[in-house]
Amino acid sequence: MEKILKGSEFRQDGDYLIGGLFDVHLSSKSPNHQRPEAFTCSNQPFILTSYRRLQIMRFSVEQINNSTDLLPNVSLGYEIFDHCSDTQNFPSILKLISVNNIIQPWGESSRNISKVIAVVGTYTSTEAITVAPFFMTNLIPMVSYGAASSALSKKKSYPSFLRTVHPNTDILEVFFKILQEFNWHWVSFLYTDDDYGTDALNLFSNIIKETDICLAYTKSLEENTDYPLMFRQLESRGVNVIIAFVLEWTAEDLIKGAIKHNFTNKVWIAGDGWSLNKRIHMEKGIRNIGTVVGVAEPAVPIPGFRDFIYSSKGHCSNGNPDQGRLCNQISNCNNLTAEDIINADPSFSFSVYSAIYAIAHALHNTLQCGDGSCNRTIPVKPHMVLAAMRKSDFKLLNQRIRFNENGDPNFGSYSIFYWNRNGEAEEIGSYHFDSFFHINTTKIQWHGNGEVPTSFCSKACPVGFSKKQEGIYKCCFICTICPTGTYINTTEDPYNCISCKETEWSYPGSTTCNLRQVEYVTFFDSGSIVIMFGACILVALTVAISALFSINFATPVVRSAGGPMCFLILGCLTLSSLSVFFYFGKPTVASCVLRFFPFLLFYTVCLACFVVRSFQIVCIFKIAAKFPKLLSWWRTYNGQWLVISLAFVIQTVLLIIVYSVSTPKPYSDRLLYLDKLILGCDYKLKVMCGPVIFISLLCCLCFIFSYMGKDLPKNYNEAKAITFCLLLLILTWIIFATASILYHGKHISTFNALAVLSSLYSFLLWYFVPKCYIIIFYPNKNTQQHFQGLIQNYTKAISQ
Repeated sequence: MEKILKGSEFRQDGDYLIGGLFDVHLSSKSPNHQRPEAFTCSNQPFILTSYRRLQIMRFSVEQINNSTDLLPNVSLGYEIFDHCSDTQNFPSILKLISVNNIIQPWGESSRNISKVIAVVGTYTSTEAITVAPFFMTNLIPMVSYGAASSALSKKKSYPSFLRTVHPNTDILEVFFKILQEFNWHWVSFLYTDDDYGTDALNLFSNIIKETDICLAYTKSLEENTDYPLMFRQLESRGVNVIIAFVLEWTAEDLIKGAIKHNFTNKVWIAGDGWSLNKRIHMEKGIRNIGTVVGVAEPAVPIPGFRDFIYSSKGHCSNGNPDQGRLCNQISNCNNLTAEDIINADPSFSFSVYSAIYAIAHALHNTLQCGDGSCNRTIPVKPHMVLAAMRKSDFKLLNQRIRFNENGDPNFGSYSIFYWNRNGEAEEIGSYHFDSFFHINTTKIQWHGNGEVPTSFCSKACPVGFSKKQEGIYKCCFICTICPTGTYINTTEDPYNCISCKETEWSYPGSTTCNLRQVEYVTFFDSGSIVIMFGACILVALTVAISALFSINFATPVVRSAGGPMCFLILGCLTLSSLSVFFYFGKPTVASCVLRFFPFLLFYTVCLACFVVRSFQIVCIFKIAAKFPKLLSWWRTYNGQWLVISLAFVIQTVLLIIVYSVSTPKPYSDRLLYLDKLILGCDYKLKVMCGPVIFISLLCCLCFIFSYMGKDLPKNYNEAKAITFCLLLLILTWIIFATASILYHGKHISTFNALAVLSSLYSFLLWYFVPKCYIIIFYPNKNTQQHFQGLIQNYTKAISQ
């Protein structure tokens, strides 16, 4: 059944009305008037693309009215207004929400409510934000086909606002992917001086905030923009990629200005406002501006629209004045042909088409239509249609029409276009909202030498270099090579070199770290085997000497060597040798402690014994005659054992304090070698100085007393042997100190163990072994008579 009602192109009666707001004319600025005046849109410049969208709405309503499946026996009408100004078209809005020119509040009787169940429009974001509150109050669905500002997604402010065009966030994401695809980092952003443009600038700034893309230049475009100055500023900053996020009429002025002022060889990234604008394509000199890549929703062919335009007698009629036509319902399009309308920019056509069908399906569900009829007794109110629209889920031209919780479309995709040399917008790629992005770069014929243009402030740093920002732009930087022991991870942080771990190393300019080779002297090292074998030999010798001295304990040689004290010395030498074994293997806290503790403690006792022994020899031969009481006191109170015990206690206390304050711990020396970790023990020299000074003091006392007895009787002079042992001891540690200064490596612990073992052997070999030699090979010299003869000869020599 045909349900077409005659009327002008701006009005058509029906059971239910859909309001339409289209900027058929454009008012670029607010008029300057001294008193309230009606604003007439028909006096402003005519916009063909907007007029084409108006015809899409008329066609959609007619198609629905002719359908037997959608809204059967229900006719849709429309009331369309030319919304040419952001701030001067409120009479049109008030007309849509009034009944007989009266606005009925919800608190009053709602018997005579407006037949308008929804409104399609407006085109721009500023227009939508301005008029939306009038519809939001009564929850009248407002379905925009072009307003893309993200602010309109806020349901607290715009509860009944929906749209069939994607918000700015989506198309800006496509821009970002294009910049990444061609490695463009230094770009400019030109935008319309309204809510649409400023919202896009803020969103895009957030998208690239954590990336290596910089906005070298931003500029809002308005009617009085100084294009020559802007182009000079762009040239001075070396920007080769320009994002033009502007509406079609602003884009026309921008491109005409670029052609006029010879602003050439740039890459232009066009928004959906002008990507498919055919008038700009045909501008003379358009090839000189460079390469244009645009992003827009794909142009969906709408079946029947061409025939509708050709067959519609009133497609450009201004209506009959006697029909009660209002202001801003005049199109001034008498010179248009059907071909002009059909060939105009098809952008946002499907958005208008799907908006009308979304309202129709919502009304269909509200009226519980089915089986060829609808329940006309249901009193339809706008908020009921709104509730049904939010649940929309239907197919239209192979697309599934749905809205998300913010009223934004859950359907559609973006196409990427290239303005080829034939003056056509050629599709070269696409972006689907499941993050599928594809672009065929081979189809693009770049300006200049045909290669992909570059756009950067600073060239990319070589591998292994970090960036150091210069000025306010992160894309302007100098490159600095990462030093030894660091690396650069450009995906995580291209501005800072990252230090390698202690177990890793790297050359200058590295992108990764390598594991260091861990080195320490193992128990199976040849040097450690020799030293440990030497320690075992030392223990065996001390046991053997102890046994020999035990057998010959009563002989003069053993008694002159110290008697019982010899066994204490030999036992301490054995215990000191334990330190040698802890210099090998992987260092631990225990091994670090035991490297010095047994040696410092028990070697102190050895030195204390030799101090006492040296003192006794000097006392007997030199001091006793002059100080007899001293000798008597020494013998009475066992002075030798008191001194030895006191030295032992002092050293024990010092070692306990030292190890309590600063316990030696394993450490890895990573400064000596780039690719190695030398494991060792961390000794604080300031803390360890107490025990070392004390043992050095004993060594000095022993040397003094032994040196005083250098002229004592031959073959009875232990003082000479002690002096020689001390000289060897001092020489050993001087050699070790020199080696530790000149050599840094894992074998320093081997040298330390060798110094300890040499210190032990110095007394064993040069003090005890000669005594053993006399006992074994010259027993005739190991008699009381022989020693008494030596003493008598020494006494005679002194008396003479």
